[in-house]
Amino acid sequence: MSAAGKVYLVGAGPGDPGLLTLKGLECLQKADVVLYDGLVNPIILRHTSARAERTCRAPGPDGLILKQDEINRRLVEAAQSGKTVVRLKGGDPFIFGRGSEEAAALVDAGIPFEVVPGTTAAVAAAEYAGISVTHRKMASAVAFVTGYEDPQKAETALDFEVLARFPGTVVFYMGLHRLGAIVASLLAEGKAASTPVAVISRGTTPLQRTVTGTLETIVSAVEAAALRSPSLIVVGECVSMREKIAWFENRPLFGKQIGITRPIDQALGAVARCHELGALPVLLPTIEIRPPASWEQVDAAIDRLSTFDWIVFTSANGVEQFLARQWERGLDARTLGAAQIACIGPSTAQALEAYHLRADLIPESYRAEELAAALKPLAAGKRVLWARANRGRDILPRELEAAGATIEQVVVYENVDIDGFHEADLARIENGQLDWIGLSSPSIARALHRMLSPSALSQIGRRVRLASISPVTSAAAKEVGLPVAAEATEFTWDGIFDAIVRTVESEPVG
Repeated sequence: MSAAGKVYLVGAGPGDPGLLTLKGLECLQKADVVLYDGLVNPIILRHTSARAERTCRAPGPDGLILKQDEINRRLVEAAQSGKTVVRLKGGDPFIFGRGSEEAAALVDAGIPFEVVPGTTAAVAAAEYAGISVTHRKMASAVAFVTGYEDPQKAETALDFEVLARFPGTVVFYMGLHRLGAIVASLLAEGKAASTPVAVISRGTTPLQRTVTGTLETIVSAVEAAALRSPSLIVVGECVSMREKIAWFENRPLFGKQIGITRPIDQALGAVARCHELGALPVLLPTIEIRPPASWEQVDAAIDRLSTFDWIVFTSANGVEQFLARQWERGLDARTLGAAQIACIGPSTAQALEAYHLRADLIPESYRAEELAAALKPLAAGKRVLWARANRGRDILPRELEAAGATIEQVVVYENVDIDGFHEADLARIENGQLDWIGLSSPSIARALHRMLSPSALSQIGRRVRLASISPVTSAAAKEVGLPVAAEATEFTWDGIFDAIVRTVESEPVG
């Protein structure tokens, strides 16, 4: 019988994946099994290993409706088989999350466990809405109250007389469907009709919406706004601070939905930038990065690195695949010898820096034409190694050979087309829910065109706009009939986002 594993009850925070704690991240990275709630941001699951078994316990395209007893049983059985298990819960595990029930079941089964606290929604969503739930002049206490009690209870356990007199802020979780009853109960127990109230929907996400009012007006205001769950109700004088200190909803791309077409395992940087700007990232990978069919040519070049004068990288993928292959063979950067390194732009140079290498040459404009022009006077009579993809333009070898260089090309990774988008993601485009899609290469532009349905294609340029990383990518998009609304001046994903911001800010409001 295998040794018992361990269960980690981890709070993921309420929506923004950046609110996951370092301890939570460590647990996910070593997990064999992850059982997560439907409200957990799927971006967080990117921190798990490819081998981890992931199960959603809530309704959804990939979810199951699991009762609490079944969840407890699965946690125990997985740990008994020797696995490291993460029970990933929205917010904090023990604040209206039933984490204590799961912990008790683990104790009964003799399973070791740890609790990893998470940022609870009452604090995070309020702060993202510009509301401090405590304030030395307005609220010296805060109460967390559930708006959804055990349905088998004969009557509510909430004492609204106490809540109406509570000397501070009262936050109701899961109470949107009972907003009218909550307001009526507070008023009936003497709470002033002028008391400020906020209802926050989808807090800490780019789809966050906040409606404010008073106990007298909030029900009609929320009905008019048609807010959706999950939502929080915040009652108290601290709500009045929102008008002055609201910050999250003021970000330049707040509420925009942006398609990230990078391969999934390379999308985290773009996702983080999206969140920084207030936008919702939607992963739309069009290609997958795979190792070459054979390493034979690459290995032969690595064995002869001392014979090359220049090594050229035209993508971060090329850097990572080439240098990782070196490492796999028991070699390191010392084998590069006296060879100089040229790369096409800052993203590629950044990938080099991760290996403690600096580029000797980066063209002022990040295009193959400019890289070739910069290399030509330096490469005449020299031997050049180009670590490249299986697809791409051949301007570089043509220009360098014409200048008298000897160039050897080795394929260090392959761009493989993905068959199609997930049904839900395609529907976002067809329904015009997506605002922008970023295009980071000509091959991605062509792949996007291939993967879109006729109804999705009809939305491009109308409700869904395209932002391109470079003139070359824009030209490739236009060749297949895709109009480009914004083009980066710096040929990186940051440049794509900057172009979107410039375009959005130049448009009339309203």
